Amino acid sequence: MSELPASVRLALWMTASWRGDLDTTAALGRAFPDLDHVAGDLARLDVWRDLGERALFVALPRPGDPSRMPRGSTAATAHAAEAGECVFVAGLGGVLVPTLSEFGPEGDVGVRADWTAYEADPIPRHRLEMLDLRDIERGLLLRLREHTERFEQVGGHPWGDEARAEAQADLDTALWGIPPATSGRALRIMSLAANLSRLAHRTLGLTSLGSGGLDAGTVRTRGMLLRDLAGDADAALADATNVAVMSIAGWRPA
Repeated sequence: MSELPASVRLALWMTASWRGDLDTTAALGRAFPDLDHVAGDLARLDVWRDLGERALFVALPRPGDPSRMPRGSTAATAHAAEAGECVFVAGLGGVLVPTLSEFGPEGDVGVRADWTAYEADPIPRHRLEMLDLRDIERGLLLRLREHTERFEQVGGHPWGDEARAEAQADLDTALWGIPPATSGRALRIMSLAANLSRLAHRTLGLTSLGSGGLDAGTVRTRGMLLRDLAGDADAALADATNVAVMSIAGWRPA
């Protein structure tokens, strides 16, 4: 599986911690083996646990579409949209948003995540329990088919063989540990969605995108399609993760 967003990993491991599988420090270490420093308002995690929360959920918003986030302040929404991710609790209400950055001198650069807490409205439990893995997978595959047809209509796939090879080679294929209790069905959908999202985001940044004499209108259309594909993949990844979270927490079977 390609690298999962920090918030996805935190949601899974912290829910396992709240179930009693391991303590907070160990859960943070398992969630972020690739980061050199993790800091910020992480004490909020223990506060939520002590007040009775048993499931930590994830949202992967994008600018203009905070629909899967709990309602909160403008600052919280803007920060999460910029980061492209956040975690939240449904019962008490509250959000944690990461800021990923590099630090250290040239040649010895580390990566850190600083988490900022915001207040937010609670989310009714039934809204989350309505999520269904079959519907999530069916919807993602349907949208993928629709995107493929639209790519063909505007002139084929948005990358040539060389550009696609470059994008795929750049993907991080290392296996990140996830809690053993994670549903295999949910994990399959998470893997598909995460790889689609990373490929779409990576391809958007390729300088060779749209080369070969394509007109500017086609290049813009392909860019829009890639952003739509990334958004659909991120939505499926968040939804599948939240089903896995509920299963780990004992709310419902996956």
